[in-house]
Amino acid sequence: MPTTPATAAHSSPNGTAQAIMLELVDESGTTIGTAEKLAAHQAPGQLHRAFSVFLFDEQGRLLLQRRALGKYHSPGVWSNTCCGHPYPGEAPFAAAARRTFEELGVSPTLLAEAGTVRYNHPDPASGLVEQEFNHLFVGMAQDRLEPDAEEVGETAFVTARELAERHAQAPFSAWFTTVLDAARPAIRELTGPSAGW
Repeated sequence: MPTTPATAAHSSPNGTAQAIMLELVDESGTTIGTAEKLAAHQAPGQLHRAFSVFLFDEQGRLLLQRRALGKYHSPGVWSNTCCGHPYPGEAPFAAAARRTFEELGVSPTLLAEAGTVRYNHPDPASGLVEQEFNHLFVGMAQDRLEPDAEEVGETAFVTARELAERHAQAPFSAWFTTVLDAARPAIRELTGPSAGW
């Protein structure tokens, strides 16, 4: 993983992981403090900043990932290309690009902001709660994927029709439909009307 000012602040000199802190926000997205990652997700949840990335190939197919089975939150379910949380003080755009590279080994091209969405999604399986002010991004995946097996169990490029079929048969993250629907205008602008998004 490349060391950036954000990632350097979250690893100690002896290589042990420090607690990951998230940025707490108010309903308008203004930063109001910080909280440890797991604590922010415990019921009833604390509203915090997040991001969701949707990358497409040249054919207008969406890159999905199935979250690794070792993830503490929503393991083994399908979701959008990448999602996560900026570190306190880290710009959402920078966090989205950083985390996409960390998880999938690909740097997004034409990455563009696609709005924000606020939601509250409890996860019945874990009891954790997604109280998020989510920054959305769309772009292209034009390089060969090199997924981190600790983060990503599987990847797939799907058309809009294939996504509907997969979504009817396989478990998806609790937030997936909410973030996809909120990003659709920007997705249509990126992929064009023929892609069917």
